[in-house]
Amino acid sequence: MDTKYLDLLAEKYDCEEKVVTEIINLEAILNLPKGTEHFVSDLHGEYKAFQHVLRNGSGNVKEKIKDLFKDELSKKEVDEFATLVYYPEEKILLMKNLLEDSERLNHWYAKTIECMIKLVSFASSKYTRSKVRKALPEQFVYIIEELLYKTDEFTDKKSYYTKIIQRIMSLGQADKLITGLAYTIQRLVVDHLHVVGDIYDRGPDPARIMNTLMKYHSVDIQWGNHDILWVGAYAGSKVCLANIIRICARYDNLDIIEDVYGINLRPLLNLAEKYYGDNPAFRPRLSSSDKDISEDEILQITKIHQAISMIQFKLEMPIIQRRPDFEMDHRLLLNKIDYDHKTITLHGKTYPLQNTCFATINPEHPEQLLKEEEQVIEKLLFAIQHSEKLSRHMNFLVRKGSLYLKYNGNLLIHGCIPLNEDGTMKNMTIEGKEYSGKNLLDTFEHYLRYSFAHPEETDDLATDMIWYLWTGENSSLFGKKDMTTFERYFIKEKETHIEQKNPYYQLREQEDTCKKILEEFDLDPEQGHIINGHTPVEEINGENPIKANGKMIVIDGGFSKAYQPKTGIAGYTLLYNSYGMQLVAHKPFTSKEDVLQNGADILSVKRLVDRELRRKKILETNVGRKLLEQISVLNDLLEYKYMKY
Repeated sequence: MDTKYLDLLAEKYDCEEKVVTEIINLEAILNLPKGTEHFVSDLHGEYKAFQHVLRNGSGNVKEKIKDLFKDELSKKEVDEFATLVYYPEEKILLMKNLLEDSERLNHWYAKTIECMIKLVSFASSKYTRSKVRKALPEQFVYIIEELLYKTDEFTDKKSYYTKIIQRIMSLGQADKLITGLAYTIQRLVVDHLHVVGDIYDRGPDPARIMNTLMKYHSVDIQWGNHDILWVGAYAGSKVCLANIIRICARYDNLDIIEDVYGINLRPLLNLAEKYYGDNPAFRPRLSSSDKDISEDEILQITKIHQAISMIQFKLEMPIIQRRPDFEMDHRLLLNKIDYDHKTITLHGKTYPLQNTCFATINPEHPEQLLKEEEQVIEKLLFAIQHSEKLSRHMNFLVRKGSLYLKYNGNLLIHGCIPLNEDGTMKNMTIEGKEYSGKNLLDTFEHYLRYSFAHPEETDDLATDMIWYLWTGENSSLFGKKDMTTFERYFIKEKETHIEQKNPYYQLREQEDTCKKILEEFDLDPEQGHIINGHTPVEEINGENPIKANGKMIVIDGGFSKAYQPKTGIAGYTLLYNSYGMQLVAHKPFTSKEDVLQNGADILSVKRLVDRELRRKKILETNVGRKLLEQISVLNDLLEYKYMKY
C-alpha cells in the first residue's frame, strides 16, 4: 500500500480508536440483509407512469403497509394510507377538505403521524441508524429519531412523546412532517434503482425523468439504443442529431427539442416550408393526450419531418462509404432509386415508391446536402452542444451509464449479446481486429466515451460508431440485420419492412445459451440471471417474460403507450431483495387524480422468479465487495500508523 495514500487517509482517521470503530462498523454492515434493488426499463418519456412506479416501489410500499397493519387497517384504509405515501401533498389537501372540523383533522393527523413513524421503523429495519438518518427530512431529524427509537412509551416518557406530536400539530408542522415521512418511506423501500435502457423518445417527458433520476439517492443506467442517439447528437454526430429530431417529429414531441432543451427549429422549418408539402407518410402520430394541435401545426410538423428525414438519409451515406467494417453498403438506398420512374431495386426486386419527397436530392450525387441543409444541420449541432440543460442530462447519462452492468451476480443489458445461429459469439472486425462478446461491448463503450469526451471531432470513427450502435447489425443495442426506416416511409410492400432479429432473441429462450453468456461476462452461470429490456413482451399473445428456466428476465412490457395495444400491459418491473426476485406486471397508468380519488393502482400480477435458500447479505453484493476493500485499507492503515512499533 502506498504510504503517501495512507498518510493522507490518516488525516481523516487521526487516532487508533477512529480506525477501529470504522472497521467494526463496516464489518457489522456486511452482515445486514442486502437492500432491495428495483429494475425498470424502456421508460420512453412516460414520466407520469414512471413517477407512480417509483413512488410505490412497484408495490413494495403497499406490501409493507399490509404486512405491518394486517390486523389494524381494512383494505380501503390500506389503499388510503398507501396513496398518502405516494402523493402526500395532494392527499393531505384532500383530507383537509374532507375533514373540515379541526378536532377530526387533528385526530387524523395524530393517527397518521403514528402510523407513518411505525412504517418508517418497519421499512428501515435492515438499515443502520446512520443510513436512516440520511434518508430523513433534514428539518425533522431530531424529532423523528426521538419518535422512531422510543422504548419507554408506556412509562416515564409517554407524556413526552404525546407532547411532541401535539406541538407538531399546534405549530402547523404536521403537513410538512407527514410529507417528509412519506418521501422517507419511498426512499427506504428501494435501496438502489437500475434503469435498463431507453429513457428517451416516443413519450413526451424524458427530460423530467432525467431530472428525477439526477435527484435519486442511488441509481445506475444501462444505455438503450434511443439513449445513445441523444448522447451521439451531443457528442457531435450529425446523423444522430437528425434521428432524434425525426423521431420527435414522428411522435409530435418537437417541444422536447425546442421548449425543453432550447433548440431553435426555425431554420429547419424555413427549409421545410420551402421544399416540402403535405405527405401522409410523414404526418405525426398523435396521441390521445392533452395536446391540442391545429391542422396548420400538423402540416408544419409534417414538413419538418420530411426535411430532417431526407437530411438523415443523406448523412448516413458517407459514413457507410468510409467505414467498410460496418458492412452496410446494401443500405446506400438513395443510390438504388430510379428517380425518373420512382422505383427502387432491393435484393434483386424492384418496388414502386410512394409518398416520395426527393426535392432536395441530386440523382447523380444523392448523398450531397444542399448548402441550405448544411447550414441548418450546423446550426442545430451548435445549438444542441450549447444547451445547458441537455449538457447536464447527457453528462449524467454518461457518468451513471454503461452498455452493460454486472451487479450482484446478474448481467444487466438493454439489447442483446450478438450471437451466431449456433449460439457462438458473433465477431465484428474493427480496424483489422476481431471482437466478440464482452470484448465487443467493451470496445463499443470505449468509442462512445471517447466521442463524448471529444465533441469537436465529428466525423471520426468513435462518433460514427455511436451511429452504428443505433443501426448496425452487430450492435448490442439494435440487435437486427437492418433498420428499415426508409422502406416503411416509401414502400408499400410489407416484406421490405421486416427487420430480421439477431439469433440471440430465439436462443435466449435456452438455458444453456444464457449460461454461456453469463460465463462470457465472468458471472456464475448457476446463480446469475440476465436482465434484459428493448423488446416488448407480448403477454397478450401468451409470451412469458421469464425465459430459460428463470435465467433470462425481460422487463420491457410496454411503458410506452405506443406499444401497449401490442403487449396488453404497461410495463414490467423487477424487485430483488434479500429473499429473492419478483417480477411485477403493470396495468396502464390512468392519472394521479384517479389514484387519489379512487385508490387506483397500476399493479397487476407479481411472479416469483427466484427465491433465495437463505437471506442474502450485503457481504455477497457489489456493495459488500467495496466495503471489504475499505476494510482492507483500514487494516493496512492500522498496522502502518498505529501498530508499527
